[in-house]
Amino acid sequence: MALQLWETLKEAIVAYTGLSPPTFFTLLALFLAIYYVVSGLFGSSANNTHGATRDFEPQMQPLKPPVQLGEVTEEELKAYDGTDPEKPLLMAIKGEIYDVSQSRMFYGPGGPYALFAGKDASRALAKMSFEEKDLTGDISGLGPFELEALQDWEYKFMSKYVKVGTIKKEVPVTKGEFKGESSESSPQDGDAPKPTIEEGGSSENVAVKSEENHSHVDADKE
Repeated sequence: MALQLWETLKEAIVAYTGLSPPTFFTLLALFLAIYYVVSGLFGSSANNTHGATRDFEPQMQPLKPPVQLGEVTEEELKAYDGTDPEKPLLMAIKGEIYDVSQSRMFYGPGGPYALFAGKDASRALAKMSFEEKDLTGDISGLGPFELEALQDWEYKFMSKYVKVGTIKKEVPVTKGEFKGESSESSPQDGDAPKPTIEEGGSSENVAVKSEENHSHVDADKE
């Protein structure tokens, strides 16, 4: 029975492949060897990739929850420009401060918008400018299209990031106020008493004349 199956198999190999049975089995063994080698190479590279991914995942630190700052000055806001990894990455629009730590690849050091971090960049965002003079919260003189662009940026930040504070507005003190206070507090020249030199001089002359008259009367009596 087995010999009949073997003979039938050899006839089928010759009929369908045109190869002798030894040649056919040699080629089949070669193809299987190549398959195992190739699958082994790709399988090891895939395993290494998954291993590297697993090794990299523990190094990614989770983001810290946003911390509310309240009111801060523009000078204090500069400390949150991303240079200190222990501090959150902050940015302000129209005086409102947002935590943009989740977009550190854009606003952190080396990012395309890194110069906006730690500042109120309202004017720069409205004009899409990267010049140092536009890195300010002053939006006076902007056109309607620029104000509309700034509004879009504000909506984007409000929907994506957490507001953590506001910029403290500093009221400038003019020199005129100091001058007015000093002029009111200082006495005027007209109020100061002047010495009466003439009065003092005339009284002395009267006293001398009276003494001379007394001396003349005494001489007449003698």
